[in-house]
Amino acid sequence: MTHLNKKPRLEKNLTVNHIDDLPDDLVFSILRKLSSSASCPADFFNVLITCKRLNRLGLHPLIRFYCLQNPVSGASLMARAAIKSHAPALYSLSVIQFNGSGGNKSDKNLRAGVALCARSAYLGHVDALRELGHCLQDGYGVPRDVAEGRRLLIQANARELAGSLRSYLSLKSGDETLTELNGLPVHEIRPVNRFLKDWFDSGRVVLAEGLRMCSHGGCGRPETRSHEFRRCSVCGKVNYCSRGCQALDWRVKHKMECAPLDLWVGAAAIGVGDEDVDAVEVENHAAR
Repeated sequence: MTHLNKKPRLEKNLTVNHIDDLPDDLVFSILRKLSSSASCPADFFNVLITCKRLNRLGLHPLIRFYCLQNPVSGASLMARAAIKSHAPALYSLSVIQFNGSGGNKSDKNLRAGVALCARSAYLGHVDALRELGHCLQDGYGVPRDVAEGRRLLIQANARELAGSLRSYLSLKSGDETLTELNGLPVHEIRPVNRFLKDWFDSGRVVLAEGLRMCSHGGCGRPETRSHEFRRCSVCGKVNYCSRGCQALDWRVKHKMECAPLDLWVGAAAIGVGDEDVDAVEVENHAAR
């Protein structure tokens, strides 16, 4: 028998935080809209303190590293995740090591970048697998092995195509997370990269003079110092944070914007296929 003075307990479902049930990409979409419409940084941070889920995603290591310009804290969080074999964190750290991001040019550590990239690729990260393939082809931070590098690039493309096709079949054709090329789905932009891109494209955050964004539309990384990213050696108009971003952007659009006319005429004259021209042109993009 219930005591008359005893207060009834509230049902547990009345205190459920429904934000916890939302997928990460939807929460990132909310944060993206907020970052582009907030009148001041305080508006953004006020939302982050409303619940643990928003705080955790809003202070994602990449967001903390690049958007909030706190490289020490951001890299520390990525390192903690990497210790637990988190593949995206390993790959992000490898890009930071390749560029010496958040520090000076002398802080580049190519061997460490390759080691982190290899570990991430082993765990199944497609971007890391592609990056490692280009490093092997170019002899960048690792002894050159063109055959092994090409094998990894083919494997990365096959995995990416399989994953994109699965997503394509499960999502509506008009979904904005997929970009189509010649009727086929290609690289899917991850929520945190889309957030980075929208954060800096909003116009409310201005990069310091001389700093540039990675030219690959699915990346969103900015430079942390002048001339940090590698520039296209052919046209000099675009720059990339990594060889992986360079290869992806080349395949989607830069091939048609950059390739000199005489290269295509010469290739047609000798019967070279489109894929051969791609491989030669991407491989000949020198790091500057």
